Formats: sequence, C-alpha cells, structure tokens
Amino acid sequence: MATTIDRRELADFLRRRRERVTPKDVGLPAGPRRRTPGLRREEVAQLAGMSADYYIRLEQARGPQPSPPMLAALARALRLDADERDHLHLLAGHRPPAGRVAGDHVAPGLLHLLDQLPTTPAQILGDLGDVLAQNAPARALLGGVCTVSEHGRNVVWRWFADPLARTAYPPEEHAYYSRLHVADLRAAYGRRGGDPASTRLVERLRAASEEFATLWAEHEVAVRRHSRMRVEHPLIGPVDLDCQVLLAPEGGAGGAVLGVSVRKGRAPWATWAAQRFCSGV
Repeated sequence: MATTIDRRELADFLRRRRERVTPKDVGLPAGPRRRTPGLRREEVAQLAGMSADYYIRLEQARGPQPSPPMLAALARALRLDADERDHLHLLAGHRPPAGRVAGDHVAPGLLHLLDQLPTTPAQILGDLGDVLAQNAPARALLGGVCTVSEHGRNVVWRWFADPLARTAYPPEEHAYYSRLHVADLRAAYGRRGGDPASTRLVERLRAASEEFATLWAEHEVAVRRHSRMRVEHPLIGPVDLDCQVLLAPEGGAGGAVLGVSVRKGRAPWATWAAQRFCSGV
C-alpha cells in the first residue's frame, strides 16, 4: 500500500548513492573529463531503463511517485544492498514486505531467554536504540541506563550527547561506532516513516552533536546485525566482543532487538563472569 512520498529525503538519498557508484562498478567506461563524483544522472537513468528527465526530476525533489518496479530498477542501478533497497521504498512511500515498527513492550519469552545467559552479556533494544532490558553480565560490562531523563536509556543519544559514554571504548574505535549507530538509526527512521518518536530523537541529536549531524547528512543506512566491540573493563581490562543482533520475527514487542555479545579470544571474562554471576557473588 502506497503512503506519502518524502521527496526531499528521496532526492538526497538518490544523489548520495549515485555519487558513491563508479562507472567501473557498473561496467561503464569512465571517459575523459569526468568531473561528476560517481555516476552521471543520465547513466543511472540508462541503467534503470527510464528517461533521464524522469530521474533528474526525482533528484530535484519534484518528480512523481515512483512505482515499486521502478524503485527495484533504481536499486539495481545504484547497487543498493537489502537495507538500502528497503529504505528507498520507504522514502518513496511504499512499504517493503517486512517493515513493521518495534515497540517498547518486551515479550516474556525474550526476558526468559535473557535469564538463561548467566555469563553472556545480553540486552534487548528497541529499534531506535532504547535499552529495554539487560541481564546482569551486560550491566556489569556495559553499564546500566538512566530511565528518568528523556532518551537516557537510548544508546545512540548517550554515545553522541554524553562524553562519559565513550570512556570505556578505545578512541581509535569511536568513528566506527559512530557510523554504526547513525546508519542503524537511519534505517529505523525510514521504517517508521519519520514518526514523532524518531523525529524527536533525530532532532535532539542533530542539535546536540555536530558529529551526528554530519554523519546523518551522509544518509548512510544499514541495519545492525553483527559488529565487533572492545570494552575497557575497570577490573579485568580490555574485553573483545563479537556482537550478534537477533531480530525477533513478530511485530510490536518482537520488533525489539536482542543484542547478544559473545567474548572471543582468551581474556579472563568468561572465568570472571562465571565466578561472579554463577556463584552468586
């Protein structure tokens, strides 16, 4: 079912993705005197099988609403991944097949699963980054959250607005984490269609952090499914983590994200966690 098209955001996303793709990526010759970063508009139109005038009007935020087949052709021409393809459909006012919005309610089954991980740090996040539940290892390793202040439990807000939130992470990793947070939030923002909750969070972040505002303007989008992380724990030192994100299948409560962080390597985390949490210390 079609909804309202966001022409300004659609135009910005198309332009930035076009500038990212080189002629070599799509089998076109670069040619002499190329001053355009990435592909030319006419080249995108050719690859997508549409008129150049039609595509140019889309990038100028004055075109008609593209149909789903037209969006599919654009996604192929611009070499979009699955997350970017879904985001493109949402900006154009078309819902992708799976695009339900997560809520704040946590299903009992997820809470039970959390309790069954006595030495593995795990927490449940809403789609905007709100921490909805944590187990004891996660609180010990990642810290608890404030549920009183607005966005106090939001990991993206804390990362960009609270300088203390970054102290447990190596400085050389900060830029990586920043891009990870912004790309995932952009995907959630698109799924929600810029609803009041996501718009409020984004507006506050843009006002509070120049770094966030710059990254947001780049319009990168990627659902966070896995990542790496290093945490400097005050008692046991650096802990390297593999972070797996499991998306619950049902809507509403199930739209919450269960983030499971699993230790890799031979640091003493597993022994320390077992002694502390399994022995009742």
